[in-house]
Amino acid sequence: MAFTVADYTVFVLLLVFSSAIGLFYALSGGRQRTVQEFLLANRSMSFLPVALSLLATFQSAVAILGVPAEIYRFGTEYWFLGCCYFLGLLIPAHVFIPVFYRLHLTSTYEYLELRFNKAVRVCGTVTFIFQMCWLPGPHPFLMAGVFFAVTQFDLWGAVLTMGLVCTLYTTLGGLKAVIWTDVFQTLVMFAGQLAVIVVGTIKVGSMGRVWQLAADQGKISGIDLNPDPFERHTFWTLAIGGVFMMLSLYGVNQAQVQRYLSSRTEREAVLSCYAVFPCQQVVLCLSCLTGLVMFAYYQEHPLTAAQSQASSDQLVLYFVMDVLKDLPGLPGLFVACLFSGSLSTISSAFNSLATVTMEDLIHPYFPGLRESRATLLSKLLALSYGLLCLGMAYLSSMMGPMLQAAISIFGMVGGPLLGLFCLGMFFPCANPTGAIAGLAAGLAMAFWIGIGSLVSNLRAAPSALPLSNITDFPQASSLNTAIATTLLTSTPAPKRLSGLQKFYNLSYMWYSAHNSTTVILVGLLVSLLTGTCRGGATINPRTIYPVLPRLLCCLPQKYRERLSCGVVCSAEVSVPHAPEKTSNGMLNGPIVGLARAEEAEGEGFARTEGTHTYILQETSL
Repeated sequence: MAFTVADYTVFVLLLVFSSAIGLFYALSGGRQRTVQEFLLANRSMSFLPVALSLLATFQSAVAILGVPAEIYRFGTEYWFLGCCYFLGLLIPAHVFIPVFYRLHLTSTYEYLELRFNKAVRVCGTVTFIFQMCWLPGPHPFLMAGVFFAVTQFDLWGAVLTMGLVCTLYTTLGGLKAVIWTDVFQTLVMFAGQLAVIVVGTIKVGSMGRVWQLAADQGKISGIDLNPDPFERHTFWTLAIGGVFMMLSLYGVNQAQVQRYLSSRTEREAVLSCYAVFPCQQVVLCLSCLTGLVMFAYYQEHPLTAAQSQASSDQLVLYFVMDVLKDLPGLPGLFVACLFSGSLSTISSAFNSLATVTMEDLIHPYFPGLRESRATLLSKLLALSYGLLCLGMAYLSSMMGPMLQAAISIFGMVGGPLLGLFCLGMFFPCANPTGAIAGLAAGLAMAFWIGIGSLVSNLRAAPSALPLSNITDFPQASSLNTAIATTLLTSTPAPKRLSGLQKFYNLSYMWYSAHNSTTVILVGLLVSLLTGTCRGGATINPRTIYPVLPRLLCCLPQKYRERLSCGVVCSAEVSVPHAPEKTSNGMLNGPIVGLARAEEAEGEGFARTEGTHTYILQETSL
């Protein structure tokens, strides 16, 4: 496996264009002089680039290699994951986005303070930072291993190149540069995967021949309706469990919500969520077809001795070099495709970490910070997280098998955070004590199952433990819970498990559902034991989405009011833009917590902030 001059050229162009986009937005427009421009692109983005950026954020190189490896080993069962995309994107579009956008937030965790209190906000922020800090570190190390495998280029030179390029355009160009770079990198990912499928299909004969070879060997899966949650992949596991995994990524994750909030209007934000749906289906289709073409190719071109010893995801790389080796530039395009996936994931992590650190941990305690200094500090935070990524990459190189646990932390924490937001948004009876207790219980459950499953798998298959060299990728369960589109490629668990071993064998697709449900149940129980809620009059009604009253709309009015805990919700009121400050200062800043005030004289609106309620006439808005 070797790169030609054309391959190097394609790869270098990827890095140059990515850096150029960052420099362009650093020197044009407002030149990233305000916090809003740097962190939210001045809320000026249209839906299409936001949609492609949403797609690229968690479509990492691990997924580009992992999905074909899954199809190659286990067949097309995983393809049914596409069934979960509908609800997994429809719910964010009509539940989470309207609530977050109308509150005029910058950080998702501002919502937690508006709904509960500052302590819950800080707990959520710290949990998110802990989650995301583990995500970018291993990616440069893993992708540098890929680059070393095909070029023999210095490993740490590749790590530094990826880390510095990503840090450069994120720090200089802000969120707008990150989004447009994601657009460019998404197109590269599509081109790289499409090139492999087309050339591989031609070498096999036709797509019909590919399908026939796969069907003959039992790789075309039917619908498995087994409801057992301990089965790794079934229709229910993928279609229902996958919804919760999608919600943890596209519903409440700061990296994605920040892109929604950068849209120029709420409608554009909702459209971006709709536009992701066909894009996700295309990505899933390309990845699954790559796996089928690879399987068919090696049915007609037997594996070499070295290839037969490779792991499944390594075999994807062998396959790419086998089918593209006679076409200069195309191997470089696929490696650029892998790097594009990692760059988009890493840059999103940098930007979201800088945002929550600035908005949730610094700005509330230094409210008088000047705009210029706040912007500079935001850029320094992005730079600091970029340098931290390089440090984490070095740490990853020494972690050996523990690298699996490091990557899996991302997936473990996503479910409890989803549960925390659902607890606040859907259950008005929840109080701050219940929210903190629920989050703690959800995290404990997540780490218990996640680490227990990982240790159990390692004990069951000791030969799969080591990362034998820098080109190996962590096996199985960790990668799949880490990213929505990453698959478990480990050996299926042995049968007849019992006790904790059975519990640890829970399908990774149910992790988010199980952990978020734990947060909700514990949070509600503690809230009921410590006082039903803070009182309907003190809950900001714009932070509540009345899901239970709407689902149980046939109940008498008094029962629906009890379900709402006295909170008057008015979903039809929309304030897409913050009003200008009036002479008495009442409307200073973005309006949050608007609800129709039926108790006021005439038609008006009530705004609740702390213990004060303002009655505003409709005409004054």
